[in-house]
Amino acid sequence: MTAPLSPQVFADRLAALAQGRPARLIAALAGPPGAGKSTIAEAVAARLNAGAPGRCAVLPMDGFHFDDLVLVPRGDRPRKGAPHTFDVGGLAALLMRLRANTEAEIAAPVFDRTIEIARAGARIIPQSVPILLVEGNYLLLRAAPWSGLRPLFDVTAMIAVAPQTLRARLGARWREAGMTEAETLAKLEENDLPNGRLVTAESVTPDLWVDGMA
Repeated sequence: MTAPLSPQVFADRLAALAQGRPARLIAALAGPPGAGKSTIAEAVAARLNAGAPGRCAVLPMDGFHFDDLVLVPRGDRPRKGAPHTFDVGGLAALLMRLRANTEAEIAAPVFDRTIEIARAGARIIPQSVPILLVEGNYLLLRAAPWSGLRPLFDVTAMIAVAPQTLRARLGARWREAGMTEAETLAKLEENDLPNGRLVTAESVTPDLWVDGMA
């Protein structure tokens, strides 16, 4: 693995890649649960937009969670967040629209953690945005159907984080959400950490690594 880039340097790299490019640049930022994908993506977008407002938009993969109305009957609610609990085809279709970029604006769903529901049309991506940063756990998985997303990305990146840091962050997340220690441990051992190991072991090698330890 090459030395990870700081989020600031990663933002500058995206700006350089987009410079003079006639088409929109679409970048994937992947990483295991707890890696800080959302935080880093928003920091990268803020840096890019500080010098040129509207230069970068963020598309979170989490907006394509299957709803509990689907997961509960299937028996998948305890595994919410695993690869098979996402609408990968819906994400691919939206990415194709965003790559074609023939519409004045495109609406995207955003997952609301406070109510565990994806809000449809919660984010608008204007046609004028030249850099789109897509963030999510499974964007670089080798296996289908996730592997079908890779041709839609112009550059790929993975966040590098130590396993013990992931465990600490995820534990803090669920405790702050009101879970007991037993519930937190179950969430970590039965869902989050297995998902994280899958991302680490089964993702393709990215073009770039980004430091997630800050």
